[in-house]
Amino acid sequence: MTDLHNVANLKRHMPEPGGPPGAVVIGGDYQGLGIVRSLGRHGVPVCILDDEYSIARFSRHATISVRVPDLRNENAAVTALLDLGQALDLKGWVLFPTRDELVAALSRHRSILSERYKVHTAGWETIKWIWDKRNTYRLAAELGIPTPHTWFPLSVDDVDQIEASFPLALKPAIKEHFVYATGAKAWRANSRAELRELFLKASALVGPEEILIQDIIPGNGAHQFAYCAFFKGGEAIGKMVVRRKRQHPHDFGRASTYVETIEMPALESLAERFLSPINYYGLVEVEFKLDPRDGQFKLLDVNGRTWGYHTLGASAGVDFPYQVYLDQIGKSVEPCCGRVGASWVRLLTDIPTGFIDVVQGRLTVRDYVRSVWNVQADAVFSWEDPLPGIVECAILPYLFAKRGF
Repeated sequence: MTDLHNVANLKRHMPEPGGPPGAVVIGGDYQGLGIVRSLGRHGVPVCILDDEYSIARFSRHATISVRVPDLRNENAAVTALLDLGQALDLKGWVLFPTRDELVAALSRHRSILSERYKVHTAGWETIKWIWDKRNTYRLAAELGIPTPHTWFPLSVDDVDQIEASFPLALKPAIKEHFVYATGAKAWRANSRAELRELFLKASALVGPEEILIQDIIPGNGAHQFAYCAFFKGGEAIGKMVVRRKRQHPHDFGRASTYVETIEMPALESLAERFLSPINYYGLVEVEFKLDPRDGQFKLLDVNGRTWGYHTLGASAGVDFPYQVYLDQIGKSVEPCCGRVGASWVRLLTDIPTGFIDVVQGRLTVRDYVRSVWNVQADAVFSWEDPLPGIVECAILPYLFAKRGF
């Protein structure tokens, strides 16, 4: 991986003029690796832009890789993209963000970025409804989409006024601010005293206005579902519905570790009811949890980018990144739906997750082995592109320190 100061070296690796426009994948972890492989297999040149030591650059499908100091800062990310585009003349290349803060940056600066790139991230009038969960839940309520009972306290006094049974979850309204500060997706409070303590702690980190208190829906990862789509013009061009059977951490999973495709028309209707009014365009994952207390699917989160297990789509017959790429360069895209029964695993995190489930009696060894034996898609390992998997094992201590894995 090199940096923008070595432009001459970068240009040596660029494809010859006259070929298809390429793509810039912003973020090179296993999610970015999936985009690189999806596009590279179709002959699309791919540039990886990252601020971490990541694995996607070791893929045989990566054309060039560039490392910059910071992509978490919005202005720094936009500047890096503009500098990259100018240095390598990436006119018409398609941008693929892999993190939420990058989605926000591309959305807010869509106009200036569009002067050089194809920006499939929707404008801020759309993205604001998914960036801030306060907007997400309020819109869901207007549209009649069930959500967990949620409170928006601004002070400890407001916390004391909450009448609910414990445990409760303390969650961020804007995920990235909280996650980078704490390394957690949410905190669990088992008593009012603990809730008060966690509220004060979170307020000091991100401010009370960005804190939500939410009812915890019973059930493990097997109760969590998601609608995944390339959404355009009020309908899904490509789509699949999945059950997120295992995740880590167990209670408030930052990432799925084992996922399978299912058929669930009711879930599709709920997700599309949310996406259509905001004129959503692009890749999206809409997360739900089935509440066993009332039998309702309740909206948890909406992610306006590729998701960790998006490579399951190709195994199920829906190559999501390539669909978006084709649409962005003006080619037709055939509507399709993911077949039922395909499965995906990220073994590096699923093995310890499965081990904990076995120890705690939620899973037998036999059932675990059976679940991964015939899996169709692995997050990282591939016989035709093995080096990223080897490198990920080698840099595991770095990944653990950087992301908590």
